[in-house]
Amino acid sequence: MHNDCCADIKPPKRGKFMANVNTYTKKERNMYLAGMFGQNMIYNIIATGLIGFYLQYVIYIPVIAIGWIVAVARVWDAINDPMMGTIVDKTKSKWGKCRPYLIIFPAIIGVITILTFVNGNYAEATTSAGKVIIVAWAAVSYVLWGMLYTVGDIPLWGLTSLMTEDENDRSKLLGYARMAAGIGGIGVLVVQVAQAASGIFAGRGMEQNKANQYGFILTVIVLTVISTILFELAGVGTKERVKMSEERRTMKDNFKIMWQCKPFRQLLISGILRSPIQLLMLIAISFVTYYFANGDFMNLFTESGIDIRMLINIGIIAIGIFAGQFISMGITPVLVKKFENKTLYNFYSIGGAVPFFLLYVIYKIAGGDITPVGWVAVSGVALFFASAAMGGINVMQSVMIADCVDYEEYRTGIRPDGVFFSGQSFITKLSGGIAALIQSFAYGAVGFSDKNVEIMNGALANGESFITYNGGKYASVMFMLISVPPAIGMLLSAIPTIKYALSDKEHSKILGVLVKRHSGSEK
Repeated sequence: MHNDCCADIKPPKRGKFMANVNTYTKKERNMYLAGMFGQNMIYNIIATGLIGFYLQYVIYIPVIAIGWIVAVARVWDAINDPMMGTIVDKTKSKWGKCRPYLIIFPAIIGVITILTFVNGNYAEATTSAGKVIIVAWAAVSYVLWGMLYTVGDIPLWGLTSLMTEDENDRSKLLGYARMAAGIGGIGVLVVQVAQAASGIFAGRGMEQNKANQYGFILTVIVLTVISTILFELAGVGTKERVKMSEERRTMKDNFKIMWQCKPFRQLLISGILRSPIQLLMLIAISFVTYYFANGDFMNLFTESGIDIRMLINIGIIAIGIFAGQFISMGITPVLVKKFENKTLYNFYSIGGAVPFFLLYVIYKIAGGDITPVGWVAVSGVALFFASAAMGGINVMQSVMIADCVDYEEYRTGIRPDGVFFSGQSFITKLSGGIAALIQSFAYGAVGFSDKNVEIMNGALANGESFITYNGGKYASVMFMLISVPPAIGMLLSAIPTIKYALSDKEHSKILGVLVKRHSGSEK
């Protein structure tokens, strides 16, 4: 498509609401954001609670098995996501094409989320047969969860381009959605809450490993029920306002559309190259738990009260990891009005590589121990800017994919909301799979897996320090994984979008044409 494709159309001013444009109400916006929050709580319960902690540190599944389970699930998602996108784009109902899935599937996803943790309660990991059963349950339940999550995820994001025709309102909604998704990261607290809950079962005389399992199951049930109710609100409390095209395409056609749309193709490749950034969130909770709380958040509480130094350290690191994302998600929709999308996207990519890399430099300069408050503060600042880049680029990715939907509708007359937002889901899931494989190979190289983790947990419970345990190898590999690979991934991700194919000016012209087309006033 040439840049003069609609040169005769005067573009609407950025940031101004265009007349005769359908858009969402405040109530619809809030219901949608509540659903986004609930859905992402569920995601983080699985991504952090199950994959990032429970399987490795509670039921001691070999880390290489975890890596391959996640990788295989993501490869299947490479097929499953566009399939679901095709199904969504073919859906016609009284509720629209996205809302039916958001009304029906949250409860089903919630049930499967709970079942993924019901592992290790029917077989002993000490026997070969028991290990096979436990790993098989983890694999099957996780793949099934991923398939069902896709059924809710693609329509949830696709709904943003159907709730409004206004460019500014959509950018704001996507920015708020990313913030709600980020706040849904509170689901990572499943680990801390579960460790506290395990004390209930241990207090009744239950063996510690089993108490840890039951603590997780109890916590997951409570958090998942709350999350599912909130997730449901996105379906029941919103309205699809953008008119759907009548033509429907096959999955083969949709794969062709995804690849032939140059700006979308650039975003897809960029997102895949950025995969290692997922290591930060994948490892974050286990990193904080082991490096700063020596394996158990209950170590915060001593006979003389709360360990203030440990609390401060954890607080600084937690603020660094999460606050940067939230703030960036909040200001990025404002920056979108002032700067070119491509410029912001590439700034986050290239600029974000610096604080990620500095994190490992700080660790090395500190001699492997950053627990003194000065080093914690410096590390917290590096994490803040690294996570800010991560949050900002996530918002920009959503905004630019929504623009690609408009681009494709202008070019072909069909809005591929489901298919294109399945690409976003695919990027997230494949990135998680690649990150899990990187983690599993790195951990496997230093023996940080299954039986060794169980032995380490016992040693830490008896007073040893994770920072120096096994010569500091485990701590070092954690630091390396959350810094060096993400830095490399961020730099690589800017390569496909240096010459991004859809400028803001061109998109504004396209949107002007589409608004007239939707209102029937196009001549």
